[in-house]
Amino acid sequence: MNIPTIIALIVVILILFLAIRYIVKEKKKGTRCIGCPQAGSCQKKHLETLLK
Repeated sequence: MNIPTIIALIVVILILFLAIRYIVKEKKKGTRCIGCPQAGSCQKKHLETLLK
């Protein structure tokens, strides 16, 4: 492997690590729709709460 390949591999691994860490952190906070601008108050969540 040459240097540019190693650098690209490190960047891809770093991006994956940060994305997975963000998803886990948001799930622990209780966010259902990660990335949705209305993640805490969307209609879907409200309907699920009413049906329980």
